[in-house]
Amino acid sequence: MECSGPEPALTDRLLRSWLRCRRRAWLDRFGLASERQWNAHRALALSDQLRSFQTLLPQRPGHGEAACAAGAAGVVGLRLRGAGPQGVGLESHPSLLERIAGQSRWGAYAYRPVLARQGRRLTREARVVLALWGRLLAEHQQAPVPHGLVVAGEGRFLQRERLALASGLQHQLDESLQRLAADLAQSTPPPLVSDRKKCTLCSWRGVCDKEAAAMGHLSEVSGIGGKRREMLLEQGVTSLPDLAARDPELLAEALAAYGEQHREIAAELVAQARVQASGLPQRLGCGPVLPELAAAPGVLLYDIESDPDARDDFLHGFVVLESDGAGGWLEQSARYQPLLALQEHGEQRLWQRLQRLLARYPDWPVLHYGETEVIGLVRLAQRQGASEAEVARLRGRMVDVHARLRRHWRLPVSSYGLKTVAGWLGFAWSQKGVDGARCLLWWRQWRQWHRQGGSRGQASRYQLQRIFLYNRDDSLATWAVVRWLLAQP
Repeated sequence: MECSGPEPALTDRLLRSWLRCRRRAWLDRFGLASERQWNAHRALALSDQLRSFQTLLPQRPGHGEAACAAGAAGVVGLRLRGAGPQGVGLESHPSLLERIAGQSRWGAYAYRPVLARQGRRLTREARVVLALWGRLLAEHQQAPVPHGLVVAGEGRFLQRERLALASGLQHQLDESLQRLAADLAQSTPPPLVSDRKKCTLCSWRGVCDKEAAAMGHLSEVSGIGGKRREMLLEQGVTSLPDLAARDPELLAEALAAYGEQHREIAAELVAQARVQASGLPQRLGCGPVLPELAAAPGVLLYDIESDPDARDDFLHGFVVLESDGAGGWLEQSARYQPLLALQEHGEQRLWQRLQRLLARYPDWPVLHYGETEVIGLVRLAQRQGASEAEVARLRGRMVDVHARLRRHWRLPVSSYGLKTVAGWLGFAWSQKGVDGARCLLWWRQWRQWHRQGGSRGQASRYQLQRIFLYNRDDSLATWAVVRWLLAQP
């Protein structure tokens, strides 16, 4: 009889994954490494964390047990171990420990854990992970840890919040650890989550996407999130093919019990499921989709890249595309025009540059995909004192390709986002695996380099080139959708 080794410890990283998605934690332990995809979101989080910690403790932190014994103001790299419910092993690596007044086994001081918050609110995930750090730290330093510190931001905008690690939070921690251990004891992963919108942030999204598509998961139907999926399941609708086979009027009556708005959406959900099941697009109504382009001398394809946390639209990219005057377009001579918006130059300078570019092509429609661009540009104009007439003319030039597509076509796609729709049409981005998060990471890296006086370096230029290429490709992807719309009868 073979003897199995001890169960691997439950780590803070596993706990964090489980609090986000039960399935993700199981895949972290048992999934194939070859199926795991790198994504930029963790790198962005670590970048934010570093800036917050450097503001909190400008001096370089010490490392490990020796730094604790020496009484360093900040400590990283300390491994904490302990035992959880039913004796299961626990292990954690706090991001940062801050020295505070107190008494510990090292002397007349103690430490508390510090966590960098992502977003504007403290999540349950952050609270429970901080509770784990506090518990194991208390055992290790032989001194209580009544509270942890949560920080967010940088410089003079750094926010500090003390979080009490009281009994209620400790109870949540015990319950979470027990359920995590139970999930990891299973031979198969937990089921797919109901609302898969946040799956784009997960390194296992490819694995789950394949399973969702294979089983006809309801989340694969465009327009169905977690709440609507639960409603449909309560009505016995369990899959995409099942939804496609339903009578829309009967389903509308059933969903009316949850609110009149759900009655109104029932026919759309059934129709979308039928299109996805058939794989064939469906025309909605008649008439031209983009009449503005019939006599236009050209179009401007417009795409913004933003840093949402900093509320910074850092790049306004345009592709200048001329008409050939005979119903066609001179695609081979299309020109890309990026306008980089550095905060130190001010909004007024950016607005003047945008005005000059738009004035150069006065009768050209400005095509964009989604509402981000029109909202961003109009708000910028209003902040810069544009008159109501100027704003109205600006709005009149903007054409939302996404809105026109949704109004005139139903496509066999799980999402009407640009990546999905353009990908369905066969468009390929020049840089594989690149998305908005990775572009933002490149931007933050470039900004750091620029602030350090290295803006003329080769690496710095390369970062900008990659950002520009991604932004240009987004505009060309928008044109791929436009080209398809124009080609339809």
